[in-house]
Amino acid sequence: MTDRTAGAPLVVGVPTEIKNSEHRVAITPDGVRELVHHAVPVLVQAGAGAGASITDAEYHEAGAEIVDAATDVWGRAALVCKVKEPQASEFGYLRDDLVLFTYLHLAAYPEVAKALLAAKTAAVAYETVQIDHDGGGSALPLLAPMSEVAGRLATQVGAHYLMRRADLPGQRSGRGVLLGGAPGVRPGRVVVLGAGNVGWNAAWIAAGMEAEVVLLDKNLDRLRWVDQIHKGRIMTLASNRGAVERAVADADLLIGAVLVPGGRAPMVVTDEMVAGMKPGAVLVDVAIDQGGCIEGIHETTHTDPIYVEHDVIHYAVGNIPGAVPHTSTYALTNATLPYLLELAVKGLDTACRDDPALGHGVNTRNGEITHPAVAEALAL
Repeated sequence: MTDRTAGAPLVVGVPTEIKNSEHRVAITPDGVRELVHHAVPVLVQAGAGAGASITDAEYHEAGAEIVDAATDVWGRAALVCKVKEPQASEFGYLRDDLVLFTYLHLAAYPEVAKALLAAKTAAVAYETVQIDHDGGGSALPLLAPMSEVAGRLATQVGAHYLMRRADLPGQRSGRGVLLGGAPGVRPGRVVVLGAGNVGWNAAWIAAGMEAEVVLLDKNLDRLRWVDQIHKGRIMTLASNRGAVERAVADADLLIGAVLVPGGRAPMVVTDEMVAGMKPGAVLVDVAIDQGGCIEGIHETTHTDPIYVEHDVIHYAVGNIPGAVPHTSTYALTNATLPYLLELAVKGLDTACRDDPALGHGVNTRNGEITHPAVAEALAL
């Protein structure tokens, strides 16, 4: 049973993340303090913030109740706030009077969708909370901060795996390319597919490392914006099959950053293109949590982050920002807290009625898929 009386704020529960090498936590002590200020009870599982360098004492001082077991958090909370989708061992905690607020990426994780539907859990996905602007266009405010972190890390990770490393077998070692090159030596070439938050941040960091950077996107207005900001330092190209083929073939580091909100990422790079890359080149598919934009790629983990096919190093970790959990936790809470507060104080129905952005975020309710792109991706 949940700890809630009629008309009272929902009890918010924050469990420890159990996905492989996921060290983020869904809220900061300042976030707890804000909720408690609005009379929202908060349960935090003991040790939930340890990986992000946040202590139980900090949460307790902010007003949270520290509970020992995940069963207590899930069982007593009416609103569970997480970072990543429920893992298989957590499916048993799902129930029909629970609101789940987290990254879901159901297009890439159909088993999670099945579990949510079977339990009739109301699930609100960070990545589909969407603000529609007057006059056209939209923004994904809860995806943006982690996209920024993932984009910046993608270049950093790629640069690391491009090094020739004595601690890895030959085929798992990179071309030995320094992205910034050296005086008289051509720098490495970084190709970024997609000019959204992930792609732009990846390109920006690569340019800062003095690499040659090529950024491709179908949205010419977005490319104009990037060109104005970076004044030609980042080469922008309209994306089409021919342009992608040529760019991929010449890349030392390829970063996939293609997004379809709520849906499966489109396959942009074929297996044939990968086979034509330079031996020892590196590809980082940030879109892997939406199925990936590179043909045949499969998800990896922080504990085993790479594999090699066609002599090309594949990095496809599904929770890249989990590598910098302290930074990521604070960036994420800054974005999610206003919406979490709305859900906790008003309840799901009223919060969605008052804020259409949250309505976009609802992916499952009463055993049904409620987001069109998710439904299409899952063929439901």
